[in-house]
Amino acid sequence: MKNFLFTISFLLIPAAQGADVAGVKIDDKTRVGSSELVLNGAGLRKRVFFQVYAIGLYLPRKAGNATGAINTEGPKRASIHMLRDVGAAQFTDALAEGIRENHTEAEAKALEPRVQALAAVMAEVKEAKKGMVITLDWTGTATQLGIDGKPAGKPIEGADFYRALLRIWLGDKPVQEDLKKALLGGG
Repeated sequence: MKNFLFTISFLLIPAAQGADVAGVKIDDKTRVGSSELVLNGAGLRKRVFFQVYAIGLYLPRKAGNATGAINTEGPKRASIHMLRDVGAAQFTDALAEGIRENHTEAEAKALEPRVQALAAVMAEVKEAKKGMVITLDWTGTATQLGIDGKPAGKPIEGADFYRALLRIWLGDKPVQEDLKKALLGGG
């Protein structure tokens, strides 16, 4: 009887809830440095009829709106799980376009050297391959690109740069409206 009650009580404990996006398991928690982050939302980036990547947004605490997510203090992570091969230039061009769409011309110009630094790291990788996990971490002091769990390139300074990256998905002109909603926990 004790075993039965233990089993029943174990089943009533809520399991950790991650997400499954296009067959990719997105964990419910992750770590950036010593900080534990929670999955705010996850979704699928589509281009025409191609599934390009699954992405999870991790924050120190859940945020239900874009402004809250973008401006949350502390470490953050965008975890991109590639679902198809994409050339490094195409990948970084898409990021740069997302930044331009969500900033004034002067703001985009000010961010350009850091966009180029990110592009240079991706150029060394040559291709974002299917199955690759690309992380964009805000460590609290800089943006650190990661490839399959390993840091890639030098950290890129400036909280404004990380906020600009988040605006690609969460800005007023996101790359995909339903993806923005999903990253904010709404779908």
